[in-house]
Amino acid sequence: MKKIILFFVATMFVASSFAQSEKYLNTMREKVAAVDTTWDVTKLKELSAAFERIADAEKDQWLPYYYAALTQINAVMMTGMSGAPDAAVTDPMTDKAEELLNKAEALSKDNSEIYVVRKMIATARMMVDPMNRYQTYGPQAEAALATAKKLNPDNPRVYILEGQDKFYTPEQFGGSKEQAKALFEEAQKKFETFKPASDIDPDWGRNTLQYFLTQF
Repeated sequence: MKKIILFFVATMFVASSFAQSEKYLNTMREKVAAVDTTWDVTKLKELSAAFERIADAEKDQWLPYYYAALTQINAVMMTGMSGAPDAAVTDPMTDKAEELLNKAEALSKDNSEIYVVRKMIATARMMVDPMNRYQTYGPQAEAALATAKKLNPDNPRVYILEGQDKFYTPEQFGGSKEQAKALFEEAQKKFETFKPASDIDPDWGRNTLQYFLTQF
């Protein structure tokens, strides 16, 4: 009888874990689908908050914290595009993105995708005041991107960010539209063979890439 009871308890535990896992995956699939198509600042903040709630509920999953950081920093970028970045507005948002990313990294070390977002965070900090912040955040952005490429040379998002840097940087400071185009084309090749580890793992960037490829 004791063995039967233990078997029953174990079976219920497995079923409960499976159900929880399925609930987690279904919720994540719904939110992840919006990552590459959401550009409104308010909606990005809402999406980031939704991912953070999932992360706080799961606690041992790095992806919700990662997506919370990514959508938060995308909100920062979009805020900056609407006018001159205001440090009083964007710095606290960027601090939040970094806090979330640190939690993701604590659960997944040496992860190329995390370093991609870390590069985005450093860039966002720098763009608030390039003249005064480049010396600090320029090298941080470069180092994060170099690490992302070293950890996974086939990560297409690395080449998208490299291409954006070349595209937006004036030629006298090392920018080049020709080099940017080559990097975007390399990203496109990487996407042709890139396979995310699961249907909720990072696969974003295709829409951004298509936009830049139309600029040449």
